[in-house]
Amino acid sequence: MSADAPIRNVVLVHGGFVDGSGWQAVCDRLVAEGYRVSVVQHPTLGLEGDVAATRQVIDAQDGPVVLVGHSYGGVIISEAGRHDAVASLVYVAAFAPDKGESVNTLIADPPPGAPVPPILPPRDGFLLLDRERFAEAFAGDLPPEQARFMADAQLPWGMEALTGAVTEPAWRSKPSWYLVSTEDRMIPPPAQRAMAERIGATVVEVPASHSVYVSRPDAVAGLIGRAAGA
Repeated sequence: MSADAPIRNVVLVHGGFVDGSGWQAVCDRLVAEGYRVSVVQHPTLGLEGDVAATRQVIDAQDGPVVLVGHSYGGVIISEAGRHDAVASLVYVAAFAPDKGESVNTLIADPPPGAPVPPILPPRDGFLLLDRERFAEAFAGDLPPEQARFMADAQLPWGMEALTGAVTEPAWRSKPSWYLVSTEDRMIPPPAQRAMAERIGATVVEVPASHSVYVSRPDAVAGLIGRAAGA
C-alpha cells in the first residue's frame, strides 16, 4: 500500500448502555463504499478489558485502521488507539480524555444548565438509564419504538469502566476527527467542543441526539471516510 492510499479498515467501538448493533446503518454505508468494517462487542465491564477486546479486533485487520468510538467508546479508542495499526481516530459525540482522566473526571464539572442524564443509582456495581427517560436523554431524534427498544435492551455499564483512566492518549500521536452532536443531552455540546478543541481534532457538527450514530449514519460514515482518505 502506498503512503497516500486511503485506509480500507474501519473498527467501530460502542459506548455505554448500548452494544455494537447500533452501528449497523453506519456499517452498511461503509461496506457499500468498499471498506472492511469490524464492530467491537466489548462488555463495558471495565476499561482494561474493553481496551483488550478492541485491540484483539485491531490485531485481526490486514492493514491500517480508522478507529471510531461513540460516547464511552472515545475513552477506549484513546487508550487502544496507540496500537501500531491505528492510523487515525474518529470521536462520535464521545469522551476524549487526556492522561489520567476517566469518564468520572470528565463529567465531574458539567457546564451550567447542562441536562443531567437520568442515570439510576448503581446496582451491584452497574449503571442503567431510567427507561422512561431514555428516549429524551439518549435518543431524542429516533422513532419512539426504536428508542423504546434501546431502553429495554440496555447493556449495564460497569462502574469500573467509568473510573478507568487513560494512561497515554492516542490522540497525542494520531490525527483525530470529532463529530459534535448539537442536540446531545448526555454529553453537553459545549463539553464536546472543548474536548475536540483540546485534542486538535478536525470537527464537524450535526444537529442530532446522543444517538447520532444511529439517526445520522450518512454524516457519521462521511466523517469516517474523510479520516480514511486524509
